[in-house]
Amino acid sequence: MEKMKIGIHKNKDSFSDRWITYCEKQNILYKLVNCYQNDIITQLSDCDALMWHFYHASPRDVLFAKQLLYSVESMGKTIFPDFETVWHFDDKVGQKYLLEAIDAPLVPSYVFYSKKEALNWAEHTIFPKVFKLRGGAGSSNVKIAKTNADARKLIKKAFSSGFSQYDAWANLQDRIEKYQRGKTNLFDVFKGVIRLFHTTNFAKMAGKEKGYVYFQDFIPNNDHDIRVVVIDDKAFAIKRMVRKNDFRASGSGEIHYEKALFDDKTIQLSFDVAEKLKTQCLALDYVYLDNNPLIVEISYGFAVGGYDRCVGYWTSDMKWHEGPFNPQEWMVDLVMRKSNNKE
Repeated sequence: MEKMKIGIHKNKDSFSDRWITYCEKQNILYKLVNCYQNDIITQLSDCDALMWHFYHASPRDVLFAKQLLYSVESMGKTIFPDFETVWHFDDKVGQKYLLEAIDAPLVPSYVFYSKKEALNWAEHTIFPKVFKLRGGAGSSNVKIAKTNADARKLIKKAFSSGFSQYDAWANLQDRIEKYQRGKTNLFDVFKGVIRLFHTTNFAKMAGKEKGYVYFQDFIPNNDHDIRVVVIDDKAFAIKRMVRKNDFRASGSGEIHYEKALFDDKTIQLSFDVAEKLKTQCLALDYVYLDNNPLIVEISYGFAVGGYDRCVGYWTSDMKWHEGPFNPQEWMVDLVMRKSNNKE
């Protein structure tokens, strides 16, 4: 029987380097492919699978990554990430519908496609509320609406000039705050200043976000959030502290890893949601109301190095496994098993 081969698209700062290292260590046959080239389908002709950790803030990736992956899947090949894992990636509005559909404990969320309906809702709701664009990671494009007047201003802009995908002023403030905490350097702050005058290529290509508005309830008394990642019936977690004088935790850079920080209820819920959604890889962000976990949003991707200090992981039977691990290896194992099951 011919040995299985995985096509891997190599990207900087992605899962791909660890996939390649694992394949070489385990003598798994792989081939480097270039998903940006016109002949990618031909490149994959002798492969059984495609693995591509594409990036939500890459203009090229946003244009076609999902369409290519689903097309390759239609050829009978295994893909990572697959449809169930990634169709809702970087789409908070899509996630709202999906999590409500499976009755998951989502932070109460509200989306409107009419300015009149949104303004009427704002007149009768309770504040504060959290405003978000449907895309963006690391707490980008997230603002607090403390009053009806704040919400009205955001709503009117959403249905007129719209919002850039890149908030240069907020980004500069984040860089300054991280510099003050010793998390970055002056050159990084300088780059933020330059961005005030020259936006990102992604923002230029993506254009303005408009024609809808999305809010979530503000859940008070949370000085952190919890992220749990579920891959192939295994889960690991981190605790991210809220930024100083802020309400956001994602992107703060202050992370804790001790097992005692994570309750069984949250871990079990994460396994349950991943099973319902049939995902290969699912990262869930939680805040808490009366000690009950509420999902803020979900993703399939995460920063590679940010989880290396995790002290262990759970399996779906809730058993704890102490010690270091490499979650990118689990992804390769999952793809190998699924591909072999097709034969």
